Amino acid sequence: MRTKQTPFRSPRSSSSSERPPSRDPNAPTGRRSRGTTNASKVNNGKNAPEEVSERLHKVLAQIGLGSRREMETWIAEGRVQVNGKPAQTGMSVSPGDRVKVNGRLVPLHFSNRLPRVLMYHKPEGEIVSRDDPEGRPNVFTALPRLRGGRWVAVGRLDLNTSGLILFTTSGELANQLMHPGSGLLREYAARVLGELTPEAEAQLKTGVELEDGPARFESLEDAGGQGVNHWYRVSLYEGRNREVRRLFDAVGSKVSRLIRVRYGPFQLPPRLKRGHCLELEEAEVRRLVQSQGSEVGNPAPEPELPKPTRNAGRRAER
Repeated sequence: MRTKQTPFRSPRSSSSSERPPSRDPNAPTGRRSRGTTNASKVNNGKNAPEEVSERLHKVLAQIGLGSRREMETWIAEGRVQVNGKPAQTGMSVSPGDRVKVNGRLVPLHFSNRLPRVLMYHKPEGEIVSRDDPEGRPNVFTALPRLRGGRWVAVGRLDLNTSGLILFTTSGELANQLMHPGSGLLREYAARVLGELTPEAEAQLKTGVELEDGPARFESLEDAGGQGVNHWYRVSLYEGRNREVRRLFDAVGSKVSRLIRVRYGPFQLPPRLKRGHCLELEEAEVRRLVQSQGSEVGNPAPEPELPKPTRNAGRRAER
């Protein structure tokens, strides 16, 4: 959870000794907003600033219900209502509109509101999914609860992989961070049975053919080890299903343990225990959002590591 912030106080309420200026007895009666003139009343508000509005499918994606394309599909299927009427594809909404998805009222988050972002240390044995027929533990039970929104995972880690995974309240931001064009590097610590031959190392860095296309490690470093276990630090720009394990399998090596230690500019902090999370400060989120608005392929700037927030993401007892 984020650190509690002090409520905003108006300058008028900052001191009880301050008094409002005396009113001119000759001034006309009735309230009038500051800067309003009789001429503006005659114009019937034509010069007033336009209310902020955004496309409905974009707003729904920003609160984490899915991608923009998925939201467009939901609208076309009649699952979304605006002010009691079926929503139309391509329509816009404003802060005063009431939007329901599947009959349930949802809050509207517009672009000028920063999303929330978490760093979570996933332990082995948890799945990155809310729906599991087997009823296995999932990562979402350990995250802070949200009112009127949901956490969206930035990529996935399989059941037997631990380490860093990001969560955000913005489905749009999550899609940007997962896109290969974002240029965000994923780094892993992999323990394999036995030591790689020089030929196998060269092949993994040059590229091997997998069932879903060619793949390779951007970097591969020997991290040492004892006995039959040997550690390697590897990195790649993609995030295909079990890609690291399948690359090692392609050269005849079996991964016995896998930990993601970095995602883009974010490294897994040593102090972050398994099953716990840290929430990024607003300044860090703003830099992250701005970096995704730059040219595709430019790496995001390195932010400072976030400080632990009080009671942030304490793992739920099971």
